[in-house]
Amino acid sequence: MNINSENLNWAKETLTRVEKKMEKVSARSAQKIPYTTVNGVHDDKSGEKEIGWWTNGFWGGLMWQLYKLTGKELYRQNAELTEKKLDADLMDYDKLDHDNGFKWLPTSVANYRLTGNRESRNRALLAAGNLSGRFNPVGFIRAWNNWDDMDRTGMAIIDCMMNLPLLYWASEELRDPRFYHVAVCHANTAKRYFVRGDGSVNHIVQIDPQNGEMICSIGGQGYGVGSSWTRGQSWGLYGFTLSYLHTKDVSYLETAERIANYFIANIPENGLIPVDFRQPADVDYIDSTAAAIASCGLIELAKLTEGRQSGIYLNAALKMLKAIERDSFSWNEDEDMLLTRCTAAYHDKNHEFSIIYGDYYFVEALMKLTGDELFIW
Repeated sequence: MNINSENLNWAKETLTRVEKKMEKVSARSAQKIPYTTVNGVHDDKSGEKEIGWWTNGFWGGLMWQLYKLTGKELYRQNAELTEKKLDADLMDYDKLDHDNGFKWLPTSVANYRLTGNRESRNRALLAAGNLSGRFNPVGFIRAWNNWDDMDRTGMAIIDCMMNLPLLYWASEELRDPRFYHVAVCHANTAKRYFVRGDGSVNHIVQIDPQNGEMICSIGGQGYGVGSSWTRGQSWGLYGFTLSYLHTKDVSYLETAERIANYFIANIPENGLIPVDFRQPADVDYIDSTAAAIASCGLIELAKLTEGRQSGIYLNAALKMLKAIERDSFSWNEDEDMLLTRCTAAYHDKNHEFSIIYGDYYFVEALMKLTGDELFIW
């Protein structure tokens, strides 16, 4: 990947400004595990009822990235506190699902990589064991438990591609191929059932839990069945890239590039990413989390390719990151959020608010560009 001095300086300067703001935010939010902000102030998902929320690892991950960047103890202390609070999730089976990777890769695995903490290693291995236990041998990792009357035994979602690195890590850490094979089987099913011919992806796929055949796709958080939910596109783009990095299976790289090429072809001129690439023309909902996540995947792809294609991936990432900084960002140091125009789902009542994983992936992308990143996936 060849980034020119102008873009590298932009990334370094933006990262410096982010860290200056985040030092104040981190002090204010030290006892919290935030998801969003209310009137500019972080909420807190660390209570008993919400500790299992799927995004609860990203605050810790953001803290570890900033600790790697600066060495400041405040960030480490916040990250370790988040990790310990997540024990209440780890010990509650009903709160565990396919998002174990999102919770314990940015917290426990990050801690272990940086410090060698054996308690963190233990937590991450427990989470990996639970995740592998969700594997249905017909070929997929089940997404959710049945917490209401809906039967979810055959549901799998594209997001899970980002959780597979927890299994790759556990396989390498324990020298146990079982975790690897579970991850690869799920990735192969996702490649077959989630990724369409044009490079767009399904969000949720209903699979027959008895024989592994696809029953149908479900619109999920996008506009509808057959649409193109952009955060799902970004999970697929980055997720298949990561599976290639861990397995060297060229089919995963080819799949990631197919999704990336589709994504890039649909980036609007202003660089701001809609919630769904196929949402109605008169709807302008923006989801900057999709842009930040996709940027991380595209930067990794730029490292894996050469020449013109590498430049296309890198330039697309820079276009989206600069659009976020220009139009979807708060530099106000009295406000806790970074990104301001994030959307969880197309059909939600609320759109374009702050979401913690948007902040995390934006910072991760900047640190990829500057070479400072702690690789947690």
